[in-house]
Amino acid sequence: MSNGEDIITNWFARQRNLPLGDFPIGIGDDMAQIRLADGVSVLITTDMLLDGVHFDLKTATLQQVGYKAMAASLSDCAAMATIPVTAVVSVGLPAGFGQNQLKELYAGIIEASDKFNCPFIGGDITKWSDASKFVINVAMLSRPAGNPPVRRNGAKVGDVICVTGSLGGALLGKHLNFTPRVKESLKITSLVKLNSMMDLSDGLSSDLNRICTQSGVGAIIDANSVPISPDAKKGAACPERSRRDPFFAALNDGEDFELLFTLTQKNYEILQKKCEAKRSPPCLVLRSKTVGENDSVPITRIGTITDTGKMQIKMPDGKITDLNPSGYDHLK
Repeated sequence: MSNGEDIITNWFARQRNLPLGDFPIGIGDDMAQIRLADGVSVLITTDMLLDGVHFDLKTATLQQVGYKAMAASLSDCAAMATIPVTAVVSVGLPAGFGQNQLKELYAGIIEASDKFNCPFIGGDITKWSDASKFVINVAMLSRPAGNPPVRRNGAKVGDVICVTGSLGGALLGKHLNFTPRVKESLKITSLVKLNSMMDLSDGLSSDLNRICTQSGVGAIIDANSVPISPDAKKGAACPERSRRDPFFAALNDGEDFELLFTLTQKNYEILQKKCEAKRSPPCLVLRSKTVGENDSVPITRIGTITDTGKMQIKMPDGKITDLNPSGYDHLK
């Protein structure tokens, strides 16, 4: 099952038959890849964030908005295990927006860019004729990290499905203050080969569906294994989601910006040996100087790639049911 955004994205991809020699990765992944001269290639992504949708300037600071805009694009670099290079930022400002506010926004942009050595090198400024909503757009370049970029379409039957961190409840604050998993992605792919990966921006149920659809496979998730965040356990992330329980939030809330990836059972066992094991909850802990001497990031095995062609979930009572993509849909 595809949502409206996926349907139109696939339509766009069919309109142009781009030469693979020049564009090894086109529409449909977290970043597109352009091959330059002498075997050198660059990857590009762009993300547009809207006031009232991705943040609310009634409660969020401009520094938080600038940080999130950069961090969301950095998360795309993490999704494909590539190294961020540089970014340009464009803004559509409401009437009355001045230099001091732009400086506050800039502080957030620089906060994120400095963390990952991804300099902000310019952009564009436009202004509405009235006090309309605020818009910010980041375009970011990255480069391969020695291994080919990890795509969404490589999941294989029998693969182990894993996620980093915990899921759900991001609108309570994490969506403005998350750490893109760039270092973790590069560390994991230096240890083992991943068959597929993306970042979790629209919700586990929707984003796993994208991997399954593009790879031509199915999946079964173990409900008991899905790592639910403390914020999801506290309750609804926003009033309109008050009916959602923590597990539903973990599946569908989105804006977690964690990594979702698949790898063979053999490579999962290798990863197990390279990481520390944690018993409660059962997961692996990625800990190294590359990630950060004092940082540890859990990696949880949540399911298996299957040959069914559909997504399923094994509930705590053992019943297996279909898992429908119910995360965020930009065209719904």
